[in-house]
Amino acid sequence: MSTLEVIAQRRSIRRFRDTPVPRELIEQVLLAGTQAPSAKNRQPWRFFVVQGDKRAEMVAAMRQGIEKLKGYGVHPGSSENTARIMARAPVTILVYNPDREWKAPAEPIDMIMETMDTQSIGAAIQNMCLAAVELGLGTLWIGDTTYALEELNAWLGDGSQMVAALSLGYPDESPSARPRKSVSEVTTWL
Repeated sequence: MSTLEVIAQRRSIRRFRDTPVPRELIEQVLLAGTQAPSAKNRQPWRFFVVQGDKRAEMVAAMRQGIEKLKGYGVHPGSSENTARIMARAPVTILVYNPDREWKAPAEPIDMIMETMDTQSIGAAIQNMCLAAVELGLGTLWIGDTTYALEELNAWLGDGSQMVAALSLGYPDESPSARPRKSVSEVTTWL
């Protein structure tokens, strides 16, 4: 399969088969992530692979954070459904920037570096999504972990910046491609 074919076939998977993913395949997905380009070659990523019985603990922390925000009157959006997906996915990879703490940057240079790091981590996650397609796996790139940052950090014992999560497993669905804006709608030629 060519790179362009893999890109065209990638889908957000929300239903996974209850089949364990071999460690070798998870390692191939992680390797693809570490081969992403990164600003200043900083490689600002750290991966926590959650599987087996640890999934229930992770999801409990996620649900605790969602409930806390609901108590403050914050609408949970899609986060409750995301927690259900995470509970069913055989693997979830929590993606962190170990060079940043979970707080707003104080200095302009910190904001610049955080922006570059986040772009680099996004490239790593995209590489992992594409590698998963090549390996016959599906992924869901999750941003809803932001609803439970404190709780997930406490569960992991890590105070660095969580950027996203990636649920991974054998797909139990084949969603159609979602509508995309045309290149002409999003491009200005100068």
